[in-house]
Amino acid sequence: MIRVLLVEDSATMRHHLRESLAADPELQVVGEATDGGDAVRLVGRLRPDVVTMDMMLPTMSGLVATEHIMAEHPTPILVVSSADRQELFSTYNALAAGAVDVMEKPRGDDSDADWGRRLCRTVRMVSRIRVITHPRARLDGRPRGGLTPEPAPAAPPVAQSLRVVALGASTGGPGALTELLRGLPAGFRPPVLCVQHIAASEPFAVAFSDWLAGQTGRDVSYAHDGTPVAAMAGRVVLAPPDRHLSVRDGVLRLSHAPPVHSCRPSVDVLFDSIAAEYGAGAAGCLLTGMGRDGAEGLLRMRSRGAVTFAQDEASCVVYGMPREAALLGAAAFVLPPARIAARLADLQPTGSRR
Repeated sequence: MIRVLLVEDSATMRHHLRESLAADPELQVVGEATDGGDAVRLVGRLRPDVVTMDMMLPTMSGLVATEHIMAEHPTPILVVSSADRQELFSTYNALAAGAVDVMEKPRGDDSDADWGRRLCRTVRMVSRIRVITHPRARLDGRPRGGLTPEPAPAAPPVAQSLRVVALGASTGGPGALTELLRGLPAGFRPPVLCVQHIAASEPFAVAFSDWLAGQTGRDVSYAHDGTPVAAMAGRVVLAPPDRHLSVRDGVLRLSHAPPVHSCRPSVDVLFDSIAAEYGAGAAGCLLTGMGRDGAEGLLRMRSRGAVTFAQDEASCVVYGMPREAALLGAAAFVLPPARIAARLADLQPTGSRR
């Protein structure tokens, strides 16, 4: 039985959540909270398997409650939120603080028909994630236990002029991407192309670029089909919702081709194209996430001479995709995001450093 704590101040929405979860015999609602402070206390007392978290709560917000929970009693948190812009930014902040997934509240239209089934399916998936005491949420400075990062070789391989960086991330990605991008120097010129899996509706996904730009101080935008990669120097380019991103003949390409590893956009699609297009002139980074998307593509990048990185287990929210890459021998370096950023800075051409 999967034990669920509901955190929601609206009585109507709590009823909807309760009724939806009751339809699944594997799920049991063990408590309800209408305020973030109550949520923190109930997590400590009830020790649920999953928390569904609203963002806009009285007294203590869902974001602050998430930070406290991940600091004191790490628990898989599913954010159930509306598509209001202010709430969207709070949602991404919660994901960066350790929440593992997001689901939009019912819209009141035809898309609500299977909302309850999607909620149950997502709660079951979230319950299987082993969460950590999140670095951003260590409120009292206590060190985090757990696995020691795997050491990396002392010096990176010699690469030809770094022309592009490709990143892939899934569950836990917003926080990892933020840490990595903040770690790059202001004058970092190679374009950074990124696939971030976001299991949410388009309004949530579209706001991600604005949120990431605000968090990192970098120029972040969604890719447009036909844009020359050379024109993206110094910028972070994201795969749009439900579109594969690749590079062909020096130009960004978007497609609605079938999902790869049940993902669209797929990290493997991006990495495969980068391997073929840039060879040793590229770097690839596979960050936290569930599943194996990106591992084989990272191996192909390495086989073509690219410098390749995987996030280490200790810093991952979910050590899935990076683990698959490590098992395949796809990653030359296994490091936390900030140290990946430092290595990338060392790889860019000397004349472009500031």
